[in-house]
Amino acid sequence: MESPSVTSVVLLACGSFNPITNMHLRMFELARDHLEDTGQYKVVSGLISPVGDGYKKKGLIEASHRLEMARLATENSDWITVDSWESLQPEWVETVEVIRHYYEKLLETQQKCDETDTYEASSPQNRSDGPQLMLLCGADFLESFGVPNLWKQEDIDEIVGGYGLVCITRTGYDPHKFVHKSDVLWKHRRNIHLVHEWVTNDISATHMRRALRRGQSSGNLLPDAVVSYIQQIDLYSAESEQKNADVVLAPLQRNSGRPQAEAFTAAAAKTEV
Repeated sequence: MESPSVTSVVLLACGSFNPITNMHLRMFELARDHLEDTGQYKVVSGLISPVGDGYKKKGLIEASHRLEMARLATENSDWITVDSWESLQPEWVETVEVIRHYYEKLLETQQKCDETDTYEASSPQNRSDGPQLMLLCGADFLESFGVPNLWKQEDIDEIVGGYGLVCITRTGYDPHKFVHKSDVLWKHRRNIHLVHEWVTNDISATHMRRALRRGQSSGNLLPDAVVSYIQQIDLYSAESEQKNADVVLAPLQRNSGRPQAEAFTAAAAKTEV
């Protein structure tokens, strides 16, 4: 029986998953180990939510394929699952809205288990004994908070302050320094769990797509079932990488208030989680 002081946690990873890699899956394991090692948390499940086609990122293949690859990658997991809600939306959904959606579902499930409890779905910071939803990401995702017009400041404040964030370090990024430089992240630093990945691994979806379209091996970098699916359908090519090449990323369009922008930053383009 868990101690009353131990908080149940669901880890949510949002992103392109284009394609999903072994590093995406390892992030969940690292986050669970870190949180449970504190003695304050019990990770009960992990959830992968692929972004919809409306995100308009360069090289983003159809959501149906990314969703299926994620399902194949997690089919043997007893705690990580995939949900299609975000990927099926006709337009891009802001990450904070995705988190709210899954938090609402989490509370509904909990209420069915114990209808005597009352939760405030609109105020996650007011929960007492209910489950906690935390956003799981890599250091590149975290540093995207600093890209102009990519995020609304109030959304960052709600995501980190209201729910919490688990960030896995990555070669070439310094999340500790980034948190220190950001006023909004520093304010909520106690809700940010920075997890150091001691086994250096620079697997990225961008690198994987490059290898795949060049016919190079991706063995041990992607789940075997995902490799088979990609080869069967021949998903990645020079043509697929040019998809959305002349389209501005959806959040930059929406947050800048302009239908088109001159260019978006390299930092936004390379965010992979």
